[in-house]
Amino acid sequence: MKKIIVLSLLTTGSLLVAESFSFEESIRVISSKPEYRTVTSSTPYQECWDEHVPVSQPPVSSSGSGTVGAIIGGVAGGVLGHQVGGGTGKTAATVGGAIVGTLVGKNVAEQNTQAPSPEYRVERRCVTRYEEKGTEKFMGYKNIATYKNQTIIKYSDRPLEYIPIHVTISY
Repeated sequence: MKKIIVLSLLTTGSLLVAESFSFEESIRVISSKPEYRTVTSSTPYQECWDEHVPVSQPPVSSSGSGTVGAIIGGVAGGVLGHQVGGGTGKTAATVGGAIVGTLVGKNVAEQNTQAPSPEYRVERRCVTRYEEKGTEKFMGYKNIATYKNQTIIKYSDRPLEYIPIHVTISY
């Protein structure tokens, strides 16, 4: 029990005697180097060109979608059929010629329907692209010094000769 009391008294006594003090000191810089960082910027620009675009049109018929051809073919077929037949067969030949002529005329007229020659219009096309550019930006100076085998680094906007430090010693 006595040992515990003595030990606690000694510990308390040593804490009361413990002191510390602080001071400022300047240490000489051994290296001062400028630091840069690459900064990338993107600048948008437009790339444009003219493009020919086909314009669709309905098909062009030279005979009104075969009706005129059917009429002309029917008349021609009837005249030719009338020339071929004789007697009572003449009427049958005329009617048959007219029917065959109508079908042939309509077919020929529909085959003459042409696709129109393509027409084009000019359209402006654009696309946005980006130009990337890297530039070096000055960040400051990296000042290096040593104190009691410890490396001290301080960044500044200019080279330094000394770095001020705050030292505290406790005992």
